[in-house]
Amino acid sequence: MVLMGVAGLLVGGAISFRSQKAPKAIVISFYVLAGMSLLAAYLLTLGPSE
Repeated sequence: MVLMGVAGLLVGGAISFRSQKAPKAIVISFYVLAGMSLLAAYLLTLGPSE
């Protein structure tokens, strides 16, 4: 749940930076970090595979 919230904040930051005409590398890195956070949240919900 916390990681999904972090992903939302990162996406919001990316949108904000894009509207402020920040360098594209910063915007892309925020989107990548948000994606990694969502992936981690999904993998943690799977739990052990035993």
